Amino acid sequence: MQAAIPNDVQEILNTLTGAGCSAWCVGGCVRDTLLGREPDDWDVTTSARPEEVQTLFGSRAFPTGLQHGTVTVKTGEQAVEVTTYRCDGTYADHRHPDSVAFSDTLEEDLCRRDFTVNALAMDASGNLRDLFGGQVDLHAGLLRCVGDPEKRFEEDALRILRCLRFSAVLGFAIEEETAAAIHRKKELLTLIAVERIRVEFLKLLCGQNAAAILREYTDVLGVFLPELLPAVGFDQRNRHHCYDVWEHTIHAVEAVRAEPIERMVMLLHDLGKPGTFTVDAEGNGHFFGHPVKSGAIASEVLHRLKFDSSSAAVIEVLVERHDRPILPEEKSVRRALRQLGEENLRRLLEVKRADNLAQSPEYLGRQTDYDRVEAILDALLAQDACFSLKQLAVHGDDLTAMGLRGKEVGQTLNRLLDAVVDGTLPNERVELMNAARKMKGNLS
Repeated sequence: MQAAIPNDVQEILNTLTGAGCSAWCVGGCVRDTLLGREPDDWDVTTSARPEEVQTLFGSRAFPTGLQHGTVTVKTGEQAVEVTTYRCDGTYADHRHPDSVAFSDTLEEDLCRRDFTVNALAMDASGNLRDLFGGQVDLHAGLLRCVGDPEKRFEEDALRILRCLRFSAVLGFAIEEETAAAIHRKKELLTLIAVERIRVEFLKLLCGQNAAAILREYTDVLGVFLPELLPAVGFDQRNRHHCYDVWEHTIHAVEAVRAEPIERMVMLLHDLGKPGTFTVDAEGNGHFFGHPVKSGAIASEVLHRLKFDSSSAAVIEVLVERHDRPILPEEKSVRRALRQLGEENLRRLLEVKRADNLAQSPEYLGRQTDYDRVEAILDALLAQDACFSLKQLAVHGDDLTAMGLRGKEVGQTLNRLLDAVVDGTLPNERVELMNAARKMKGNLS
C-alpha cells in the first residue's frame, strides 16, 4: 500500500535509511493512517543509536529523552520523536522502565508495545510490519494487549486508562482477556500521577464511545473518582426520572457536546443526589440542595485532579446552577447573561438541554423553553444589550471625578449595571450619572 506519510517525516526516514540504518513509522500514527484518520503526531523507530541520529540531523536534533533513546528532530512543520529500537527492563514504579537496552531489531522493539493496533510499523514505502495481528484487530475494531495483558498493565498502569480512552475515542471494543485484566489491575491507577490521569480521562470523556466506558468500567474509574460510586444504581423514586442517578448521568454526558468542560459538568452535576436524598409522605424522592452539594463534590474532584483554576471555576458554577431556572423572559435572560457572560450562559443552556434529555420522556417539552431562552439571548446580543461593566456608559473615572473613592466606585458601578440589566435604567451616560449622584452617600 502507499501510505500518506507527510513529506517531512518521509525525509527523516530517507535520511536514516540512506545512512544504512533501518527506520519505521510506528505506533499511533500508523494506526490512525490505516483508519483514515489524520495522526496528531508522528513517531519514528530506528536501528540508529541516539548519537547517530544527532549527527545525521545536526542542529535540527534535540536530545529530549536520551535515557530512553529518544531524539526529537524538528522539521518545517512538526517535531518528530526518533527513538532507537529498544528492550525495556523492569518497571518498579509501574510507569517507567528502570532501564532500557538498545536493540538492533524492529521485532524486539515491537514486543514492548502496549496494544496490537499500536504495534504496527510502516516504512517509507508504506510497507507494514505486523507481528501480533494488529491489522486484523484494527479491522475488527478490537483493542488487545501485546502478550500477557496483566504484565502490560503492571509495567505501565497508565495503559489501563489509555485502553479505555482508545475504546472511547475510536469506538473499539476491548478484547475479553484485556478487559478482565483491566478490572483486576485497576488499583494500579493509584500509582499514576493525577495530571496524567486527568489528560487521559478528559480524552476518554469526550470520546464517541464514552457512555459505554462509563457504564462498563465504573469500578475502574472509581479508583480515582470514588465520588461516582454512590450514584450507581441509586433509585431516584421521582416521576421526572426514568433512570437511576448513574444511568441518568451517563445519558446526560452522552447528550451534551463532546467538549471537556461540558462533559465534566454533566459527569459531576448530580453526584450530590445520594447525600441529599429524602422521601416525602407519598414515597416520592427529593434531592433538596443537591446542586450545592454537587458543586462541593466537583470542587474536591477538580482540585484533586489538578484542573486549571479557570476551567475549575466554570465547571463548579455550571454544576451549581444546572437546576436553577432561566425563564424565557427578557429580564431573566438579561440577569443570567450578567452573571455568566455569553459563553458560559450558552454552556449552561447546553447543560440544561442534556440534563433534560436524560430525564423521563414526558418532560422533554422543556427543550422548547430552552429554544425560547436562546432566541431571547440571540436578540439581546444582536441589540448590543449591556450585560457587563465594560459595556456600561459610565466608568470608574467618571465616578472618581464625582468624588467616590475605593470600593464605593465598584459598588456603584455594579448597582448601575444591575439597574440597566433589570431595565430600570437605560444605558445612557446622563441617566446613569444622575442615578450615581443619588446613590452617593448611601453606600455601605
